[in-house]
Amino acid sequence: MSFIDELLQDIPLPNMIKVRQHFASPNEIFDIKSVVKQELNKPEIKATIKPGMTIAVGIGSRGIAEIPRIAQAVIAELKALGAIPFAVPAMGSHGGATAQGQRHVLENLGMTEEILGCEIRASMETVKLGELENGLPILMDKNAMQADGIIAINRIKAHNAFTAPIESGIIKMITIGFGKQDGADSCHTHGFGNMAKNIVDMARIKVKKSPFLFGIGTVENAYDKVVKIEAIAADRLEERETALLAESKSYFPKILFDNVDIAVIDLMGKIYSGGGMDGHVMGRAPTPFVEPIATIRPDRIAVLDLHEQSGGNATGMGWADYCTQRLYNKIDLPETYPNVITSRLARDGFIPVIMPSDKQAIQVAIKTCIILDGRTEARIVRMANTLHIGEIYISENMLDDARANNNIEILTEPSQFIFDEENNFTDIGEW
Repeated sequence: MSFIDELLQDIPLPNMIKVRQHFASPNEIFDIKSVVKQELNKPEIKATIKPGMTIAVGIGSRGIAEIPRIAQAVIAELKALGAIPFAVPAMGSHGGATAQGQRHVLENLGMTEEILGCEIRASMETVKLGELENGLPILMDKNAMQADGIIAINRIKAHNAFTAPIESGIIKMITIGFGKQDGADSCHTHGFGNMAKNIVDMARIKVKKSPFLFGIGTVENAYDKVVKIEAIAADRLEERETALLAESKSYFPKILFDNVDIAVIDLMGKIYSGGGMDGHVMGRAPTPFVEPIATIRPDRIAVLDLHEQSGGNATGMGWADYCTQRLYNKIDLPETYPNVITSRLARDGFIPVIMPSDKQAIQVAIKTCIILDGRTEARIVRMANTLHIGEIYISENMLDDARANNNIEILTEPSQFIFDEENNFTDIGEW
């Protein structure tokens, strides 16, 4: 038995209860093809599409709900209107900041040339369109600039590292996504305290000096379902993104409990958030320029695994206190560090304290948790990831709070965690 085993062997794990959190959210869109067709045929959008024109369709690296179907429908409708579309990875420094890596990211998200129905042109080459007054260069994907028109498809959502009227969406994709590694690096130069302004200022110049036509923004409800798809003309981007971000935030899910001491997150990865784990859900902000939507502020966070579709990119792992050997073994540092270096958030690349198993990662979180209000037992929440929190586990000492909340449905009786022979969960991220 190792010394770590001795330190943790007497740390008891609480009984846990599975609960369902109910959020007020609009219904999802099922007929994506029809909605996309309707949006692209709005007069102000359709007028920008001419028969025979080539159109670069920017697609990002996030696990956006229904993104393969949305992108496929957009490309099909562009063809129906006589255009010749091709896809461009618009994801800044993601995919290890290589063309092949970015193509691979799209494939991992279910977007191959066969599925999309068009060519994917992946390159890290950019064209300089100008400079901001502060001297930062404004760069745009070269392949996109060679097209007759450019559009961007992106989810509009709260950013993980800053709070502003415009955060993560089409405008950010224009500036950072289409900027590739060099453009993303330029925009991050002065840190997240200046990001909100730089993103908008750069996008304004890009829209003016490039053949940008329109954006397609999606809004998701609290259950990660698409509830709105909107084609937005170039001259209305700021107005509509501001409104859609506010709408998106009104649906944002959160842990419906107070005084959470420990957050256990089964899976992290770029598929869930640009920061691997969404600070708006886990309650730990990566910069002083963001106010998390979450009301929880856990003293300890343990993350147990890295999703395969993240491709080894473990950006954001440093915001957890503990991780497992299994997660550590999946980390691809050359895939991770371009994000870390570009964003200037060094802690994104820090490696948490590594525990041999899921059980020990939770036990060490319990042992080291600081509780100052006189309670003797930590209040623990376990979530599959920070994108899907409709169902979570809570420790038994939170049961009275669950019963008192009409938005909480109790699904199981209290029971112990179930581990395999190696002390790992048998249902990691799949419950």
